[in-house]
Amino acid sequence: MINPSQVSGFQDAVMSSFIIEVNSLKPGNVSRYSEGHDMTVGDFVRSAEITSPILCDPALSVGERVLESVRATISGIGCNTNLGMLLLFAPLLRAAELGKSSLRSNLGVVLSGLDANDAACVFEAICHASPGGLGESKKYDVNKKLEDGISLNKAMMEAKNRDSIAKQYVTDFMDIFSMGYKCIGDFAVRWNSVEWAAVACYMGFLAEFPDSHIRRKFGLEVAEQIKINAVPIAKAFQENDSPEDAIEMLMKFDEELKEKGANPGTSADLTAASLLVFHLMKAEF
Repeated sequence: MINPSQVSGFQDAVMSSFIIEVNSLKPGNVSRYSEGHDMTVGDFVRSAEITSPILCDPALSVGERVLESVRATISGIGCNTNLGMLLLFAPLLRAAELGKSSLRSNLGVVLSGLDANDAACVFEAICHASPGGLGESKKYDVNKKLEDGISLNKAMMEAKNRDSIAKQYVTDFMDIFSMGYKCIGDFAVRWNSVEWAAVACYMGFLAEFPDSHIRRKFGLEVAEQIKINAVPIAKAFQENDSPEDAIEMLMKFDEELKEKGANPGTSADLTAASLLVFHLMKAEF
């Protein structure tokens, strides 16, 4: 049984993760350093305020949390600001409700237990949010009625090679735990700043994988080239003793990406989820 203080603690962790993510200097993405893509920092803050209580409602299933959060976001903001984050946050929070001491193993239980109702809710949420460059899929297309009995796990398995968020669902969030969470923990200690640690995490993801959001909009070749371009920048940034010294370099990369209209939104979503794991693991509920 989840008590009110635990729910409040989960909401604090969610809000902290949302706010730190949007404040962080993430080249190509929306931040307090540089807005863009017809979205503002205020849009993201308001989205966080609207969806945090929904995401932390223990009466809702994982799929229902995603769907109701998307509906609330579109109604309150008028655009899709947070779909990827919602898809990642909902199962993590359900896992945390089972006990933070074994968050990752609990997550495996949650993900393996997702059912056809979760799938239907998530597909409806994705369709409602209409993320840019979604296109169509031969199997389990969100633009079409989902076959009866198809689990969310099966649908995510079909998409895992082209979408990094789908990949997390079928690997028990491997990249979040083994890469993102570890990166934030290490750099938060080194630099005494979770916000700058989030930038290190974001750049790490951007340099490691072709960003799914960029891939959907511009194709794999463009996403791969941006990943290649990010590698030396991520390395140079993470080697800094003072992250503030890298602001000019990061802002130059931000300008280059925004001139192309390239938004590494999935890298930002993975960073936000890594922040949530970081906050859930260190909190006292």
